[in-house]
Amino acid sequence: MTTENNTPIFPKGNPLPKEWFTGNAFLSPLIAKDKNHDFSAGAVTFEFGARTNWHTHPKGQALLVIEGNGLYQEKSKPAQRIKKGDVVNIPENIEHWHGATANSKMVHIAITNFKDDVQVTWLQPVSEQDYAEANKITED
Repeated sequence: MTTENNTPIFPKGNPLPKEWFTGNAFLSPLIAKDKNHDFSAGAVTFEFGARTNWHTHPKGQALLVIEGNGLYQEKSKPAQRIKKGDVVNIPENIEHWHGATANSKMVHIAITNFKDDVQVTWLQPVSEQDYAEANKITED
């Protein structure tokens, strides 16, 4: 998200690991798990074409899109376009992926719950074919 002079509200952050992300994705941590919070929150920037691997969260996740256009897909369901202002509520243990479209960056705030000390289980990358198919959908 940017202010009126187009400067981001949150810094871009540090690059995210290539073993869990395709393309260039960055994390700016906002809130860490501590004695008061069983979740973490961070601003995640996906440059165009960047996306997560398939993954699950044992206690769910919420995404608040604050900039750009992206995609969200649950296993065995069609991909959905997501854009600034959208909120995605991801139930526990649902296999899914999310990221930018092929021609737009996307920034979201990810609020991810922990179960014990686990907040994510990373799976296989999204195939180029599946990503290309997801990019064919149009906005409602």
